[in-house]
Amino acid sequence: MSKQSRRREALVYHAKPRPGKIQVVPSKKYATQRDLSLAYSPGVAEPCLEIEKETNNVYKYTNKGNLVAVISNGTAVLGLGNIGPEASKPVMEGKGLLFKIFADIDVFDIEVNTENIDAFVETVKNISPTFGGINLEDIKAPEAFEIEKRLKQELDIPVMHDDQHGTAIISAAALLNALELADKKITEVSIVISGAGAAAVSCTKLYKAFGAKTENIVMLDSKGVIRKDRENLSEEKSEFASHRKIDTLQEAMEGADVFVGLSVADIVTPEMLKSMANNPIVFAMANPDPEIDYNLAISTRKDIIMATGRSDHPNQVNNVLGFPFIFRGALDVRATKINEEMKMAAVKALAELAKEPVPEQVNIAYGETKLNFGRDYIIPKPFDPRLIATVPPAVARAAMESGVSQEDITDWQKYEDELYERMGSDNKIIRLLLNRARTNPKRIVFAEADHLNVLKAAQIVHEEGIGIPVLLGRKEIIAELMQQLEFDAEVEIIDPKSDDQEEKRNFYAEKHWKNRRRSGISLYDAKSLMRERNYFAAMMVKEGDADTMISGYSRAYPAVVRPVLETIGRFDGVDKVATTNLMLTKRGPLFFSDTSINIDPTAKELAKIAQMTNYTMKMFGLTPVIAMISYANFGSSKDAHASKVRDAVAYLHRMSPDMHVDGELQADFALNPEMLQSKFPFSKLAGKKVNALIFPNLDSANSNYKLLKELNNIESIGPIMLGMRMPVHILQLGASVEEIVNMAAVSVVDAQQKEKREKERANRTEN
Repeated sequence: MSKQSRRREALVYHAKPRPGKIQVVPSKKYATQRDLSLAYSPGVAEPCLEIEKETNNVYKYTNKGNLVAVISNGTAVLGLGNIGPEASKPVMEGKGLLFKIFADIDVFDIEVNTENIDAFVETVKNISPTFGGINLEDIKAPEAFEIEKRLKQELDIPVMHDDQHGTAIISAAALLNALELADKKITEVSIVISGAGAAAVSCTKLYKAFGAKTENIVMLDSKGVIRKDRENLSEEKSEFASHRKIDTLQEAMEGADVFVGLSVADIVTPEMLKSMANNPIVFAMANPDPEIDYNLAISTRKDIIMATGRSDHPNQVNNVLGFPFIFRGALDVRATKINEEMKMAAVKALAELAKEPVPEQVNIAYGETKLNFGRDYIIPKPFDPRLIATVPPAVARAAMESGVSQEDITDWQKYEDELYERMGSDNKIIRLLLNRARTNPKRIVFAEADHLNVLKAAQIVHEEGIGIPVLLGRKEIIAELMQQLEFDAEVEIIDPKSDDQEEKRNFYAEKHWKNRRRSGISLYDAKSLMRERNYFAAMMVKEGDADTMISGYSRAYPAVVRPVLETIGRFDGVDKVATTNLMLTKRGPLFFSDTSINIDPTAKELAKIAQMTNYTMKMFGLTPVIAMISYANFGSSKDAHASKVRDAVAYLHRMSPDMHVDGELQADFALNPEMLQSKFPFSKLAGKKVNALIFPNLDSANSNYKLLKELNNIESIGPIMLGMRMPVHILQLGASVEEIVNMAAVSVVDAQQKEKREKERANRTEN
């Protein structure tokens, strides 16, 4: 992507369809006059009076307990420097978004127009009654140290400057595990810190809290080694001034066990790495380019244990592993501060989590066969769903044990369940999906690339590394649209009707005719069909000229299904293909099947649809819990419609006993665990959270998913094809750009899965 294209995309993202990245959403009913009279006057007076009697009731009757202020004066924004409070607002909104999606914490971002320490502190103190916590952000050093210190002393709510402590906490967890792998003790290792800003100072203090010795630490700033004999050192730098008579990074690195970089790119050379001790630990965390290139470092020292701040290398030191979960734990016990004990608890929790068996969902997301604790995995991945139930409890316990909590947790299992439930509205599954696609991109035929939205999606797929687009359509239109979009990448463009494709058309036609000649098709017919983009695209996939295809944006579903079924066909053992839609609901991901193809499936066909849905859900790294939906519950009706569902369940219990599936069930019982447990404790679904609904016919499945999507503004991925021999996916008519991108990612993951299955089959054949 060109710099200009990236700039335009970023500006459009922040401006459309409404400016900014966060909004305030009501959490109570407001439809009737009665609702409004409770929300405001006169009903609102009652909680006001209760809070007047007892100030802590503010946590009971308002959102204070789940509200954090992200506050900056814009003096040290990312790599942009002192750009001012207004210009810092997009970053603060982004931080608010991360708080919400990772820990379900609400945020008001506040930009303060002052560089005066006293004025800044006074402003934050004056607004603090609104908030349950304060996250200071992008404030330049040394003022940041003084501001945080004073606010922690003068406020009775948690205050944390994430630029200081976030990197410190994550890197400390990584350091503890790296030292364990290197068989070294933190009390004995020599540590070089490149950088002396807020993050570097905080990192070093935290390492000392875990046992690092001041005499074993050398810190450098832009002038070189910070030594005791240097004049005019700040209080923070003085603490880490060295007695050693050395001046340069090269000298400091000789024999060092650990290098921590929080400075600038490319200051560490291969020679410096070679001069370090055995099993050197190198955290090169300058962004976007580290102090030494990752590939150069690991090729220089085979025994290195390395981390960076980048997501495209192992061991990313990412602050999002820390701040959302630390504040979550602090808020949930109404902590008066975030103290050293709480930060250290977060470090230990992260370090221990990296040693636990990794969920398959995470392996899938990162394209790994099996992540295991080791040199390339010393800290958890940001997409690990266990973070929400691991770090906050550790922080909350530490707050309670250190005496800064105001509300203790007694039922820890219930608390962990509540934490997992908080993340039900998160769309992490999309990020997992896109991330997995990027690990092994596949060639995707976009069969309608001469439509603007399809081409926009193909551009995103290309630029984000999700897949490798092949564009089908009229070349002159595609070229004109690409120019409008500044889509200047070298991608393959094919017009199936053009003369230059005659040889390929004839080849595909011959293949298609041989396969379909006993179904009434002639060679002439086959040649005509190959001029149609859906037949041509499907043959590209079938013959290995592409890995998957996307179509359906501009044509009715049946018109696209027919060509792919005739060309590619069903997987062995599949009588009828089907579709499923992944609905990203507040309660978590929920699959609906069959939403697009089978009008009135038989009992056995319903069972097969459930089996195919089960397989597809596992592809997403989920554990399927499937309810077979009806208007009746467990035999309450003898009508044929209900009996069909009951027969399908009986077939599944007999043929697939390991599946978590039951029915027939009404939808409310399926989705309400308490109702199900109360009325039908014998069900195989009792005590489980259903994440897939198999509907008895197309009317119910299609209507329900579209109602849910439109009425509740729920995002949907699909329809995802089930049972096809090769990866082919068909869009809903007029799908949005985002929906097309998501479906492209699904198609890539599907292709990855089928490739893996074919390799396993080949290996079994050889053996």
